[in-house]
Amino acid sequence: MKKIIAIFIVSCILFSCSEDNDDNLIAPLPQAAITFNFTHNWDGTTVNNNNLQTETVINAHGEVMSMTRLRYLISRFELTNENGQTYRFNGYKFTDLSDETTYNFSPENNNIPIGTYTLKFIWGFNETDNIDGAYSDLNSASWNWPAMLGGGYHFMQFDGMYNVNTTAMPYNFHNGTARVSIDIFEQNFAEIVLETPITIINNASIEVKMNIAEFFKNPNTWDLNVLDTPLMPNYDAQKMMQENVLTVFSIGDITQ
Repeated sequence: MKKIIAIFIVSCILFSCSEDNDDNLIAPLPQAAITFNFTHNWDGTTVNNNNLQTETVINAHGEVMSMTRLRYLISRFELTNENGQTYRFNGYKFTDLSDETTYNFSPENNNIPIGTYTLKFIWGFNETDNIDGAYSDLNSASWNWPAMLGGGYHFMQFDGMYNVNTTAMPYNFHNGTARVSIDIFEQNFAEIVLETPITIINNASIEVKMNIAEFFKNPNTWDLNVLDTPLMPNYDAQKMMQENVLTVFSIGDITQ
């Protein structure tokens, strides 16, 4: 009889422990699909495929500018949550402002748990990714950076005219690898970290705003009368671009 009672007690304990464990299991957080939507402006004035070639703007140095082309490359998107967990997305984003179909970026591996995140990405390609001739779509877009300047790919092409109300002159604001000397080159990508919290509760479109005017004013006020063309082989100009791009992007609306 005592043996039966002992077995019964042990069974109850085991059953109770099992129930406690079930109660303490943490269900996985729901997953959300993420899309990045890039919008472009000049100090608040929208710039897109409809007005890129007709809008005139004034830079921080006072030059009146027109715009004929703006293309840029970013890569290695990451979202990091409040616990320090990072979710990395494959692929890169090549944007051509004349083509609105290039404004959005939907990574293949874009499901992440709901939560609050900050966004980080690379302006251009880092040293690992900036491999000369490696990407067929960028090759087709004539996006290659000249081998004599370090090879790899452009980070940006921004072209137009300045002093358009007086004696108009061309500018070619092209960014990529920085040439130190004839056979020495310096990687010139930038790590863009946007600290604005992004709270994801459902499938979401994250607006990333590009203020083009920042390329010409922060921290380096750009004088196009001195630095207009050619800028690609100009080491100092390339490093100034790298510094100025750090304030170009910000987080906008989150649609979900």
